[in-house]
Amino acid sequence: MGLTFWAPNINIFRDPRWGRGQETPGEDPLVTGKYAVSYVRGIQGDSFEGGKLGENLQASACWKHFTAYDLDNWKGVTRYDFNANVSLQDLADTYQPPFQSCIEEGKASGVMCAYNRVNGVPNCADYNLLSKTARGQWGFNGYITADCDAVATIYEQQGYVKVPEDAAADVRKAGMDVDCGSYLLKYTKLAVEKRKLSLSEIDRALYNLFSIRMRLGLFNGNPVKQPFGNSGLDQICSQEHQNLALEAARNGIVLLKNAKKTPSAFKNQNNFPCSNGPQCRFRTNTSWKLCRPSLQNYYTIERLQSYVKDTRFHQGCSAVNCSSAFTDQAMNVATGADRIVLVMGLDQTQEREKLDRVDLVLPPKQQNLISAIARAAKNPIILVLLSGGPVDISFAKNDPHIGSILWAGYPGEAGGRALAEIIFGDHNPGGRLPVTWYPQSYTNIPMTDMRMRPEPSSGYPGRTYRFYQGLKVFEFGYGLSYSNYTYEFLPVKRNKVYLHIQVSSHVVGNSNPPGFIPVSKIGTEVCDKIKHQVTVRVENNGEMAGKHSLLLFVRPANMSNMRPVKQLVAFQSVNLKAGERAEIELQLRPCEHLSLANEDGTMVIEEGSYFLSIGDKEIEIQAVK
Repeated sequence: MGLTFWAPNINIFRDPRWGRGQETPGEDPLVTGKYAVSYVRGIQGDSFEGGKLGENLQASACWKHFTAYDLDNWKGVTRYDFNANVSLQDLADTYQPPFQSCIEEGKASGVMCAYNRVNGVPNCADYNLLSKTARGQWGFNGYITADCDAVATIYEQQGYVKVPEDAAADVRKAGMDVDCGSYLLKYTKLAVEKRKLSLSEIDRALYNLFSIRMRLGLFNGNPVKQPFGNSGLDQICSQEHQNLALEAARNGIVLLKNAKKTPSAFKNQNNFPCSNGPQCRFRTNTSWKLCRPSLQNYYTIERLQSYVKDTRFHQGCSAVNCSSAFTDQAMNVATGADRIVLVMGLDQTQEREKLDRVDLVLPPKQQNLISAIARAAKNPIILVLLSGGPVDISFAKNDPHIGSILWAGYPGEAGGRALAEIIFGDHNPGGRLPVTWYPQSYTNIPMTDMRMRPEPSSGYPGRTYRFYQGLKVFEFGYGLSYSNYTYEFLPVKRNKVYLHIQVSSHVVGNSNPPGFIPVSKIGTEVCDKIKHQVTVRVENNGEMAGKHSLLLFVRPANMSNMRPVKQLVAFQSVNLKAGERAEIELQLRPCEHLSLANEDGTMVIEEGSYFLSIGDKEIEIQAVK
């Protein structure tokens, strides 16, 4: 198939109902950007830093979906016909930053434009987006592809053009190079013949496409003699890779509630997640897209039996939608158990590409089954929740019969072992939620409303932890541990950030209100000089070693609907033994971390006080001119 990979998906997980949110790293632009850069560098090799590969590529990474794409199919509105109305302000400080990081820091070699329109213009036909922004402002050097049949939708679903060849011409002139579909194949020649498209646009596309093939070494002779020519099947399911799958599962599981740490017996409900490809343990000729929950479920029971041999299983529901709940049979099994683990949640029949949710709660009979078994159990039960997106489990959070709740996402082939290790206390959980968990009432907000910032006059609460002003089930970044960690800010070298501007004091005028300084007027040199380190002392006061994530937030002293309630500015994980402490340095970059977008999309810094916070600790800093 080649060496180009159409990944990563780095759209912001803006709405909790989005079926593809599970493919992304979450709702925060900083986290998404850092993830994107690491992902692309890992796929492509060291070409981003001029290493031994030079400009050559190990493989080509193509990030997606450009831009403001986070709706697939919601109440009859599809990604093919959706017109996302997005303000310049929200584009500048929410939707675009991960893409910019992926180009400027990750040096991605591919871009995929999205199906949807933004402010009336199809993404794949938007010259300002593809050529002016990605290539011109951010310095993108690579190829741009359409999502599959996205060119066809410009004519067939969106009616943006009157004839098919206009769609072929418009995307070429916008800067797109290749079509995942047949429209360019069918209509490019006609567009040229009608003088709607020049040959120079085709030449440009060929240049971009063949330059990537050259960087991949596809014209360098015998592939076996190339740097990665000996990569083969022996590297698939290697022990190193299986260990990495286990590490990812361990670190990604989030402890949401905890009263007791280590139960001693297990009952299970059959709804483990789909696997996008054969698991190493179960190598078959099964189709790559086939979901096999029974194999994942078997693996989990097997792992729990390694701790408690008398571990029994009962299928509590006929399927994940729980259209038929075997409540009586499950109750009979459960009442005889010392400890109970219920594995509940969602799967790809509930959330996936082309399918958004309409609810944030579990299927009704699932919830009823959980509550019934919890009431009948001898001891508080453990609830393991599998889902890609957030779920309103307020009923379980507040139920004293449910002692512990673990959110495992879709933990992959090693998820069963990781869960068993956490349940029985052999691994100390340290995962954090990458998205806000909203109450069911959030579904009253149309998924089509792209606004990030709240509008109190209309009751619109805003979106994501940065702007949302409403009740939460769990917050972004929430996650418990079997240890207790404490923090202390060490004295900072500077608690004032001087925003020396490069021109006269009149730079503030025009669209910026008094006290707001455009970052562009501060300049790169000053921005680099005012970067500084913030040192945090963290201590593990528990009895277990653990991996702990430090999340450094900033919030303004004076709140407004224009700026975020708070914003993540740095994060780092640290491994600490029981009783161990460490001093961790986190970098504060004021031009990036204290800035926000004004209404025309210009990044500005407001003079005044800010608070840096980590856990329950805060320190004040000031931005002054």
